[in-house]
Amino acid sequence: MIRWGLIGASTIAREWVIGAIRAAGGEVVSVMSSSEERGQAYAAENGIAKAVTSIDDLVGDPEVDAVYISTTNELHHDQALAAIHAGKHVLCEKPLAMNLNDGCEMVLKACEAGVQLGTNHHLRNAATHRAMREAIAAGRIGRPIAARVFHAVYLPPHLQGWRLDKPEAGGGVILDITVHDADTLRFILNDDPIEAVAISHAAGMGKEGLEDGVMGTLRFRSGVIAQFHDAFTTKYAETGLEVHGTDGSLIGRNVMTQRPVGTVTLRNEEGEVELPLDHRNLYETALNAFHAAIEGNGRPSATGEDGVWSLATGLAVVKAAATGVAAQIETGL
Repeated sequence: MIRWGLIGASTIAREWVIGAIRAAGGEVVSVMSSSEERGQAYAAENGIAKAVTSIDDLVGDPEVDAVYISTTNELHHDQALAAIHAGKHVLCEKPLAMNLNDGCEMVLKACEAGVQLGTNHHLRNAATHRAMREAIAAGRIGRPIAARVFHAVYLPPHLQGWRLDKPEAGGGVILDITVHDADTLRFILNDDPIEAVAISHAAGMGKEGLEDGVMGTLRFRSGVIAQFHDAFTTKYAETGLEVHGTDGSLIGRNVMTQRPVGTVTLRNEEGEVELPLDHRNLYETALNAFHAAIEGNGRPSATGEDGVWSLATGLAVVKAAATGVAAQIETGL
């Protein structure tokens, strides 16, 4: 049994990751929160034996094999390095870090230490996106030409906070949502983005100069261009992802979501057909893959390298939106 420590008494851990760890045969043995009161209450509510207030106490615990990091973005790098130095496997929330040097260092140090580093890009585990990837690889839409991502949602009040009012914590819609678009497109297309153009705005939720909406385009190595629209402000929008090729189109609806739902339709000269999907919990799929990687079988669903790519893309979108000039996407890996 793989024993986990949580770095951050977070909503996402409570709602999704703790259950996924347990469903994948693991055990959550400790949680770290900077607030002793919050940590104790969180542990009691979620059936966790120990609550600590320092990184050293958590990563120094011999009963912890792996850590899940879900603190605010600016803390990820130092916390991950502390865990890696202690010989713990690390599953980290996106973005991995606030800059590429830190993200690359995390990947390098994990490799040197012989531990697994994964990025919690859950969307690549969705049955919808896996079906789209398989259909494209099988040539069912010919050569991909263009894609569109609709990932404008409403950020509920209990999740707003630092995402909307703390630039120093890495808030804003780009580092929260656009990085997911980048990873999902890379996964589906099996291709890397190389250039970004974008316009962002604050439509009433973003504070302190932080964007709460962004539209833009990514250009991929193969020549595919992909539009994206991400927002925290749209209460009634539908999410979706489309890929259009020389011989057909794939239309995904309600697919940019944590829930195992959505449909994918293949359209070509023969008409329309809905692809068969085996919907499963996205986080359980991720944790099963991570546990297998720890045991020497395969890789995490999204590796540290994948996390660096999505970070590089997000930072390029931030730069393009700020300057009005196309930004190149380079990872440094």
